[in-house]
Amino acid sequence: MANILDYLIWRGDLTLAERPFNEVDNLILSELCYLDFAGVVEDSFDGGICLREAAERYFSLHPTTDMGVLVPDTIPTLLQQAAKTRRFADMRLCGYRSALDTGAEVQFAALCITCGDGGTYLAFRGTDDTIVGWKEDFNMAFMPTVPAQEQSAQYLAQAAEAFPAQLLRVGGHSKGGNLAVYAAVCCGERAQNQLAAVYNNDGPGLHQRWLESAGHRRVAHKIHTIVPESSVVGMLLEHEERYMVVRSTQTGLFQHDGFSWQVQCDRFEQLPALDENGQFLSRTLHTFLYALSGEQRRQFIDALYDVLTCTDASTLTELKNGGLKTASAMLRALRALDKPTRQVILQTLRLLLKTGVQTASGELSASDRLKNHRVLEAVVNYLESRGEKSDSSHPNTT
Repeated sequence: MANILDYLIWRGDLTLAERPFNEVDNLILSELCYLDFAGVVEDSFDGGICLREAAERYFSLHPTTDMGVLVPDTIPTLLQQAAKTRRFADMRLCGYRSALDTGAEVQFAALCITCGDGGTYLAFRGTDDTIVGWKEDFNMAFMPTVPAQEQSAQYLAQAAEAFPAQLLRVGGHSKGGNLAVYAAVCCGERAQNQLAAVYNNDGPGLHQRWLESAGHRRVAHKIHTIVPESSVVGMLLEHEERYMVVRSTQTGLFQHDGFSWQVQCDRFEQLPALDENGQFLSRTLHTFLYALSGEQRRQFIDALYDVLTCTDASTLTELKNGGLKTASAMLRALRALDKPTRQVILQTLRLLLKTGVQTASGELSASDRLKNHRVLEAVVNYLESRGEKSDSSHPNTT
């Protein structure tokens, strides 16, 4: 079993002149974009700082780093190890941009890396530990475009202008992969002419309108979508028909962790197709989303966000650390919603439950289907009962 950290040991001593840029290099650079390079890498595309020196500055500012609940804590180790290699140490980092705005519901970060082989890699950050970052992800379910996507297209166009003689590789992990594809589709034909490759590492797809656009037709053959065998995030929304399935040492949602993807020499270990769990989740999520209207999706997501942010927590880590106090506050927030809004949440949860049971028909034993159904049904019934008690104690609730 080997991952991207092992790859640095195996191939780190080989420059890009000796072994060309590959899909594993792409994942390494996209993972590095999760790090906070403020005060380390300038926002300008001029000059830049070599990765070796950037690592020294980063660890002087961040002797310890907590990446959060769902972002791997091994990313600082990845930077530390990459800085020791001939392959990555002299790559230059510049153009670091980061924006977080709860009011505008945007979480965005990007990093430009000149690789030294005539190519430049633009990395877009995936969803981090912030709740607003996840809210922006959810917004993709009903909005053709979200603010981070618009910023990604602008960033790519600016980078193309700053590096007119460079071939551009664009990529990201999770939401960063979605931003990379959107940027490639919407950056304009001039910038598209510089694109060598676009990497979507288990990121959501695009709204259907963009898949049918002229911009997408011009770059579709350059898009490389990579997903683990039980992909969840990467199966959301609409994708190109072609995607690479890679082996992961994790299970279920945890396969989203790029450090679990298995590497063979200078490529990922490929599988012929998603496994049964991945296919089941893909069918369930697509059936569920298409059963909701755009307005129903918006209502559900906005209400759910209100419940999640009622505790003053701004990150998933803060929610997790809140324990029972946080859970109680969220339940109170759910009960305080007006009855129609609360019903939207509960009805949506019921639809997800129903969709899962229908999709699982014939794939699970009857006893397992019944057991799963009863557990989830009990949760929804409990929430409904608490809501009814809230209504009876507050007769003015509509």
